[in-house]
Amino acid sequence: MRTFRELSRELSEIVDSCYEGLWICDGQANVIRINPASARINNVVPEDMIGRNMVDLVLEGVIDRSASLEVIEKREVVNFMRTTNEGRRVLNVGTPIFDDHGEIVKVVVSERDITESDEMQRQLDEQSAINSQFQCQILEMQHAELASTKVVAKSPAMVRALNQALKVSQADSSVLILGESGVGKGLFADLIHVHSRRSKKPLIKINCGAIPETLIESELFGHEKGAFTGAQSAKPGHIELADGGILFLDEIAELPLASQVKLLRFLEDGEVMRLGATKSKTVNVRIVAATHGNLEKMVEDKLFRLDLYYRLNVIPLHIPSLKERRDCILPLVQHYIDMFSAKNGVEKRVTHAAMDALLDYEWPGNVRQLMNICERMLVMSDGEVIDIQDLPQNIVSNITHGPLRSEQMTLQQAIDSFERSILIESMEKHGNQYRVAEALGVNQSTIARKLKRYRIR
Repeated sequence: MRTFRELSRELSEIVDSCYEGLWICDGQANVIRINPASARINNVVPEDMIGRNMVDLVLEGVIDRSASLEVIEKREVVNFMRTTNEGRRVLNVGTPIFDDHGEIVKVVVSERDITESDEMQRQLDEQSAINSQFQCQILEMQHAELASTKVVAKSPAMVRALNQALKVSQADSSVLILGESGVGKGLFADLIHVHSRRSKKPLIKINCGAIPETLIESELFGHEKGAFTGAQSAKPGHIELADGGILFLDEIAELPLASQVKLLRFLEDGEVMRLGATKSKTVNVRIVAATHGNLEKMVEDKLFRLDLYYRLNVIPLHIPSLKERRDCILPLVQHYIDMFSAKNGVEKRVTHAAMDALLDYEWPGNVRQLMNICERMLVMSDGEVIDIQDLPQNIVSNITHGPLRSEQMTLQQAIDSFERSILIESMEKHGNQYRVAEALGVNQSTIARKLKRYRIR
């Protein structure tokens, strides 16, 4: 059986090793014990405190308030916050110990330094405020961008697509936006977000094809500090950032198979686990995905998971290409010419002949290509009129494959259009100015001058 001395030594070691500070006083508030934690908190030497009365310590300013004195006065447990001379925030809890006659024989005061906890909470509050402000800024920018974007829907196919987008925005199901590159799938994602019940929360966009395969999982799901080489701090993924809002997965067909498994698991249980984490987190996110690829063919080729395809393809939304909505081409050209004219401080118009050429073109790059060409034409054209000679060579070349629409051209425009077409064909056939000049029966200088005029290279 252990001796009293051994038990006393163990008790003393326990008191000294306690993380919280401990003051032990007798029934008259004389200090009989103070552990190292309390000495550190109050910046005092334990040996100097033993035998001192708490009244004297308060009067001398060693401490500003004594829990022991208040316990003796009130004869009950007391607790309060106080600030030390060094500015540390300390939670004090004083507990009386009574003898068999109901007299206080000891007072045990525990102290907990919450300065660091307060600082951490302050930083968390600041970070939360920053995140809230960041989300508000994202929303404002997204709404401003959408407000500045005009949706042109003259063809029945485009009107139908817009109506479907507005209808699905009211639901909370996953949406798969399908369409060729450049048709405006991102714009439709914006429309769905703005008209949804989640419009007050952010729309987080990620292009699955623009992120290296080694980083896509970290970008989607986040990572903890030290999860991999270079992970100097914890970082939330795009799914977490979209909590309460919508996550737009552009080019979903480019998502690696390994990441498809984790995305499927998230769609099934709504939980996301960062790389290197041991616990998952539940988030509320609506998924809108988009692709220009054939997911059904990819499923057949084992390049895309069938179960994920079904999860994403709850509501398919097809965006027509410009070939399917030719009624929109001329209004789109006018819209972008006006937009870039205002942006560059000029005012220009497009001739009927140039409009006909734009209308005849197949537009493999769809609206994105059309917008870029409109900006190029406006910047590079001379004067206030954009004519056939200001169009890119691939568009003008297309004119030669169909009948010349001379009924909407002036005689000079028709001559210029035909001459430009002949020059393009001749350059493609003969390869240099001297052979073209010989074939057409003119001087090389004439060919050089006309090539410069029509901007043919």
